[in-house]
Amino acid sequence: MTKTRNLGGLDVPAIGFGAMVLSPGMYGAIDDDRALSALTAAIDAGGTFIDTSDAYGDDGHNEKLVGRAIRTRRDEVTVATKFGLRLGDGAEPHPLDVGFAFEQLLVNAEPKYVREYAESSLRNLGTDVIDLYYLHFPDPQVPIEDTVGAMAELVADGKVRHLGVCNVTAQELRRAYDVHPIAAVQTEWSMWRPIDPELLDVARGLGVGVVPWSPLGAGFLTGTVQALDKDDFRNNAPRFDAASLKANNASYDALQALAADLGITRSQLALAWLLHQDPAVVPIPGSRTPAHIVENLAAADITLHPDTLERIDAVLARLKPVGGTLL
Repeated sequence: MTKTRNLGGLDVPAIGFGAMVLSPGMYGAIDDDRALSALTAAIDAGGTFIDTSDAYGDDGHNEKLVGRAIRTRRDEVTVATKFGLRLGDGAEPHPLDVGFAFEQLLVNAEPKYVREYAESSLRNLGTDVIDLYYLHFPDPQVPIEDTVGAMAELVADGKVRHLGVCNVTAQELRRAYDVHPIAAVQTEWSMWRPIDPELLDVARGLGVGVVPWSPLGAGFLTGTVQALDKDDFRNNAPRFDAASLKANNASYDALQALAADLGITRSQLALAWLLHQDPAVVPIPGSRTPAHIVENLAAADITLHPDTLERIDAVLARLKPVGGTLL
C-alpha cells in the first residue's frame, strides 16, 4: 500500500512525481511516447501526486502530456500545476532576479490574469478541477496578497481545490496564508540545498506542507551525472559547469558509502533523508526511466535509524557544493 502524507488538508503519496523532466529542453531531448510511458509507470507504481506547470515545455506541452496520461485515470491522480512564468496575452513581463546563469526570470502574477492562466491549464490537463494550484514565483511588482486573492476566487468557483505557493520567503508565506489557507509551499530542498529554516518553521506553525522541488539536486545526487547534453537546462546552473560538476562529483561521492552500507541507492538515500526531516514533507523527484521511478517511490518505505541520520548529517556538514546555488 502506498504511504500517504498530508499537505495542509490534502492527502497525497509520500513521494510524488515531478513531470518537468518529460518536456524537451528541460533535461535534453525526449519524445512524447517515452514521456507518456514514464507517467504511466509513475501512476502504476503509486506516484499519483503529479506536479507540472504551464511553463514546462512550449505551449503548455507538459500539462498536455499529463492530461493525456490521466485521461482515463483522473480519479487516481492528484494534479498540481503552477502559473506565472508563462505570460498571458498582453501581460507585461516583470523581471525577477534569480541565481541561474541567465540571471532573470520574467513573471506576471497580476490578479487580472490568474483566471486566464487557470482556465488554460484546465484545458491543457483535460480536467474540470485542479487539485493543487501554485503561484510559481512571487511577482516582485504585485503584492502576494493580491495574487492569492485571485487564486481564492478559483477555489470558491470550484475550479481549484487547494492553493500553494512556490519559491517564497517565510514572510511571503505568512502573508499568503492570511488571505487564504495554503496547503503547500514548494521550495528547493535537497542534500545539497538546505531549506530556509525560517520558512520551515513558518510552514510548520501554519500547518502548511512542504514540497521540495529538485530533491535529487536536479539529478546530481543520483551520482550518475557526468556531463550534460547541449540542450539541457542545467547548463544554466553554475553547479553543473564542467569544472564544478567534476569537483562536486568527487566530494559528494562520500554519499555512495552511506547508501551502500544501507543497501539502497543514492537516490533513495537522498529521498529517505528528506522524508525524515518532517512528517509533512513530500518530495517530487522526476525521471524518464520507469525503473528509476519505481526505485524513487520505494524510498517512502525506507526507515533511517536516528544514528544513521546523525551519520548522514555529519557527512553533509563536511560537504559544500562548488558553483553557488541552483536558483
